[in-house]
Amino acid sequence: MSLHDTMIKHGHGMFRYRGYIPLLLLGPLLIAMKESVGLEREMGSRLEDLWVLFCFLLALSGLIMRWYTVGHVPAGTSGRNTKTQRADYLNTTGLYSIVRNPLYLGNFITILGVALSIKIWWLPLMTGLGFFIYMERIIMAEEAFLSEKYGKVYEDWRKRTPLIIPNLMLWKKPEHSFSVKTVLKREYPGLMGLGAAFFMTEFITDIFFEHESITGWFSEDFTWPLVFGMILAIGLTLRFLKKHTDILKVEGR
Repeated sequence: MSLHDTMIKHGHGMFRYRGYIPLLLLGPLLIAMKESVGLEREMGSRLEDLWVLFCFLLALSGLIMRWYTVGHVPAGTSGRNTKTQRADYLNTTGLYSIVRNPLYLGNFITILGVALSIKIWWLPLMTGLGFFIYMERIIMAEEAFLSEKYGKVYEDWRKRTPLIIPNLMLWKKPEHSFSVKTVLKREYPGLMGLGAAFFMTEFITDIFFEHESITGWFSEDFTWPLVFGMILAIGLTLRFLKKHTDILKVEGR
């Protein structure tokens, strides 16, 4: 088996477990959080809070990129399926007209925002390298699948559209209208994950490495518990509506 075929084979395997692969960074993340304690003291609480807020907004911008992408696509594409590759429709307009992988780009921006919030230089570097090593294989597997299914139509789009760095000059208006319900139905797990990531990194750093009391932390640094609580409530509500009602159902989405 050639190296190319081996990478595609690995990509199919990683595709099924792509939601769990970032958990491999938990070890380095804990080490980085411990190292960040001294740096936080040098920065001061106000500057540190502003930096974490910036990182949160950066991470949120990655989710917004996902929301815009998902809101314009039909059913059977750009989903969270993990068992097999699926593409009932070839998306080539909207963000897909300027970059081939807008969802993965959005994921990277979100993960980068979380890594930068720790303030240790090597963590975002390690995160970026790890992300592109495994995403390269997943993308290769997806492209082999799409090339086989759509042939020349896909190949023409692939040749003119950048892999990961958008080219705004290629913009084409989305073919489908934006569906808020589709975004609410499909993207709430990402929002919950983002809220949990910032809450847990702040909690673990302050409680376990800076040795703050839990009651003191909740009373003095209540912002992240409050933000996470609101996000959790929204996410659980949307999950209930998706599982038990037709409120978020959209025909063809």
